[in-house]
Amino acid sequence: MSTKIAAELRSDFGKGAARQARRDEKIPAVIYGQGSEPVHVLLPARETTLAIRGQAAAELILDIEGTERKVVVKDIQRDPLKQIVEHLDLLVAA
Repeated sequence: MSTKIAAELRSDFGKGAARQARRDEKIPAVIYGQGSEPVHVLLPARETTLAIRGQAAAELILDIEGTERKVVVKDIQRDPLKQIVEHLDLLVAA
């Protein structure tokens, strides 16, 4: 089952920008695949966490500024103590 999530393009990079995004309840993520350049996005923390919970390879439909992309979660980076999602690696689904 796919979950539709609204995403926004990310323009700021680095540790400080990622921490600020997490304070704003957003999860930094990168979309890879199909010979294209990586796309950096921010996802809403609550909806994303609920969508990927308990699934090894969750399938998401991201609405990035009006364009829908179907992606599969490749890697989830979590805080070792709090177990909150800190970053996602996503692959473009065929």
